[in-house]
Amino acid sequence: MIHNIEFKDRSNVISCYLPETSVPDKNAVEELHRMTALEDTLERLAAVQGFFQGGGQQIKKLVLTPDFHKGAGIPIGTVMMTKGFAVPQAMGNDINCGMRFYTTDLSEERIRERLPELTGRIRHIFFEGGRQIPMTGRQREAMFRYGLEGLLETSHDSKKSGLWQYYQPNVQESWLKRTVFRGSLKADYTEGLEDFIGSYEQLSYDDQIGTIGGGNHFLEVQRVAEIYDGQTANAWHIKKGAVAVMLHTGSLTIGHHSGLLNRRICQDIYPAGLPHPENKIYPIPDAGGDSAASVMRDAWDRFRSASANAANFGFANRLFLGFMIQDALTGVLGEFGMELLYDAPHNYIWKTRVDGEEYYIHRKGACCAGGCREMEGTEFAYYGEPVMIPGSMGSSSYLLRGTGNPDSLWSASHGAGRKKSRGDAIKGNDEAFRQFMERFHIITPIDPARNDIKGRTDILKKWEESIRAEAPYAYKDIDEVIAVHTMHDMAVPVARLEPVFTVKA
Repeated sequence: MIHNIEFKDRSNVISCYLPETSVPDKNAVEELHRMTALEDTLERLAAVQGFFQGGGQQIKKLVLTPDFHKGAGIPIGTVMMTKGFAVPQAMGNDINCGMRFYTTDLSEERIRERLPELTGRIRHIFFEGGRQIPMTGRQREAMFRYGLEGLLETSHDSKKSGLWQYYQPNVQESWLKRTVFRGSLKADYTEGLEDFIGSYEQLSYDDQIGTIGGGNHFLEVQRVAEIYDGQTANAWHIKKGAVAVMLHTGSLTIGHHSGLLNRRICQDIYPAGLPHPENKIYPIPDAGGDSAASVMRDAWDRFRSASANAANFGFANRLFLGFMIQDALTGVLGEFGMELLYDAPHNYIWKTRVDGEEYYIHRKGACCAGGCREMEGTEFAYYGEPVMIPGSMGSSSYLLRGTGNPDSLWSASHGAGRKKSRGDAIKGNDEAFRQFMERFHIITPIDPARNDIKGRTDILKKWEESIRAEAPYAYKDIDEVIAVHTMHDMAVPVARLEPVFTVKA
């Protein structure tokens, strides 16, 4: 169902794709209304000589995906196409939060037979210091400046120690073709990251790479429950009953560092004496041309680099999380096959050309869902872009193929979308929570069955609240969300997956 949200004091009509049973959340709509005051900011800035390079700056289109809900300043599920400027906040602070999906040759039965042993090994690797990802400063700088291509060039620095034993350069090079932007965005600077990079030649460890993060981030081992599009599933090596790995995380504190830096850059170039935006949303002019003033060009280059630093880290973070689950499973089950299908951000800004004009497509909590035309020249040209839409923890997830629908700005949901705030989800629903915990296997940093934890009601209370906040009843029905994608030709379902176990921080 498309709800057109029209504001009386503005001309824009926003296409909002929502399930039939859903209505736009009042708080999210109010947040969206405040966000659209960006148009007033653009008008004021356009009157300041030299701020914009040329004219024609505009918000071309706004689309809200089916998982639309309140965010922080800009709602989750917002897709915005602009001309002549970008809005750093419209990709969020967790820059390149995204999804990574693997197929495997494992069986569910093989995993469940060893699940208690696997649980302990996963907890050790993910939460108890067992991940072992040494890197030199040279590798970290290459990662920040050139992404996965930078890691490929410097992988020999690691000397195959720790998780680098799973890094096969020829395989990783081929997997770049299955990663948006090849997982490699060029950055001229690594502003503010010098301490994190560390000694240039010495192998050392950091506490960020290989981290799931909090909130709705997860790693899940799943079983393919249903196939809807056999031809595409066969091409993507998706088989009913097979085991897959889906993971969702981003750039963590690196992204927050870059997000704060981008905000400061925008505020620094904001004209003195001009009232600052009440909604605290700042645009940055595209100042890539030679005719741009040096201060604007420098600001744009710093913004571009800071965003690329975080995005590159996000790609690397998901890569190593894949190695971590591979290490955990291999240590208990022995060798097995694990193949990347796709890795894609849902928090970033894409530069694109439409009808001969250049635009910026901002996605905050939204997947790119290109069709055959958009995927021309890739191995997905005959099917469309893989789109991964997880449900809430413990519910079904979906793998779809994009249709390249311009009405939805070539975009799809990035999840089910919250229907309850985390605070509301923590309260009540005792019976629903009990049933949920009985049905699903969740691996967290806390093992509630440990003898030294059983008596710690304070620890167990916080542990339970963190799980309640992400339980299925806190989210919209994923099946209804997927139905909207089909109804409006945003993306076509390929397969439905169900969890075998979930890893949550």
